Amino acid sequence: MNTPLMALAAAAGLILGGLVGFVVARGRERSRQENEKALGRDEASRVLKRAEEEAENLRRAGELAGREEGFRLRESWEREETRRREEAERSERRLQERSDSLDRQFDRLNQRESELEGRAGELHRAEAEVTTRGTEVARAEDDVRQRLEQLAGMSAADALKKLTEALEDQARADAANSIREIKEQAQREAEREAKKIIGLSIQRMAAEQTAETTVSVVQLPSDEMKGRIIGREGRNIRAFEQATGVDVIIDDTPEAVVLSAFDPVRREVARLALEALIEDGRIHPGRIEETVQKASVEVDEGMVSAAEEILYELGIHNVHPEIVKTLGRLRFRTSYGQNQLQHAKEVAFLAGNMAAEMGLDVQAAKRAGLLHDVGKGMTHEHEGTHVELGYRLCKKHGESELVLNAIRAHHDEEPHFFAETFLVTAADAISGSRPGARREMFEGYVKRLEKLEEIAMEHPGVERCFAIQAGRELRVMVEPEKVGDGEMAQISEAVARRIESELQYPGQIKIVVVRETRAIDFAR
Repeated sequence: MNTPLMALAAAAGLILGGLVGFVVARGRERSRQENEKALGRDEASRVLKRAEEEAENLRRAGELAGREEGFRLRESWEREETRRREEAERSERRLQERSDSLDRQFDRLNQRESELEGRAGELHRAEAEVTTRGTEVARAEDDVRQRLEQLAGMSAADALKKLTEALEDQARADAANSIREIKEQAQREAEREAKKIIGLSIQRMAAEQTAETTVSVVQLPSDEMKGRIIGREGRNIRAFEQATGVDVIIDDTPEAVVLSAFDPVRREVARLALEALIEDGRIHPGRIEETVQKASVEVDEGMVSAAEEILYELGIHNVHPEIVKTLGRLRFRTSYGQNQLQHAKEVAFLAGNMAAEMGLDVQAAKRAGLLHDVGKGMTHEHEGTHVELGYRLCKKHGESELVLNAIRAHHDEEPHFFAETFLVTAADAISGSRPGARREMFEGYVKRLEKLEEIAMEHPGVERCFAIQAGRELRVMVEPEKVGDGEMAQISEAVARRIESELQYPGQIKIVVVRETRAIDFAR
């Protein structure tokens, strides 16, 4: 009896223990799940906070990028606006200059119209007087004709016809002789006087010619100086080339350094600076920059001094300092190898001498001759031809109309309004075309001669041709059986016009057409 009860009690104890264990385990599982949920919520909070911080950073970065883009667009717009405003100002200045030119032309036309109206009034009065006198003369002629008809026994028409025929024959003969004599005399006198004036002007010239090249050679005291000029790892030579804009060539040439540049002003600055550095002995980038600045100032002063010296020699005064400075820059400008400052001096002397021979204004001719090419001192820094640049510069600083006309007329951009401007154009041609005044490359010279002969050979009837006197004269030989004497002038005219339109050359070219007829026989 006790044994079954004990078994039942034991089974009940086991069941109760299992239930208690299950309840305890389930409580532990719930506690663990709640802890995991709490950890998950904390982790989600941290992730959300990091996401919010990153979003805030991205927002701020976007705002900064937008502001920078706005500033960049604003600066770009301001630059574009500045450029357009400058273009508008330049266009306005050009329009103002054209307006001023049109106003001057309009004033001249009004003045001419007033003069023509005055002359028309005088012509009307003179016409009335002539009409009155013509009536009186007609009555007198009727009276005389009636008396002559009565005395001669011949009608007036017959007498007039015979007299007119005789007078016409005599007048034709006299007119032909007079025209021929006048033309021959005028040609002889004009040619003789022109040669005399030009010859006297050229004989009085004694200007020296300087021909600038593209390199300058600087002598060194020793070859050791080359290493000091180059410097450690080439820093000295790089600093020198950067400061001057000139190439420094150091080769095997003993005790010499070559400076190469197309700009003669920079080359002269580099030469003076390098000579000063060699003499001083201290060569380093800081010293190089200082020496180059001093040399640049020295060259500028030298250009102004050269211009003032020529102005003193020519006796020209009251020239604006800006014009003097620009004129001085011609000291280092060349055209076809001819120094432009010496060319301007030559033109001034020649124009002044010819003006003195012809009784014109010598000082005005000299001034116009000196300033006719002043714009060439500005062509490397400004836009436009040297004619327009020189015209604007001289007009801006109050030069006379004669000088302005000489600047434009010597390149046929406007007619000659003054006698002195013709002399400036002639002096410019003389100075540029004299032998030795200009140099040209050998290849270009040969091509020009070949083109001259090619142009002449294209005309029918031309047998052969020769370019002589360094290309300043072209001899054209024609076939006598194909080309007559009357056609020779047409060939020379046609060749001259084609050369003018197709070639560029200094001075002038003389075309001579030669037609030779030979009669050959043999005595046997």
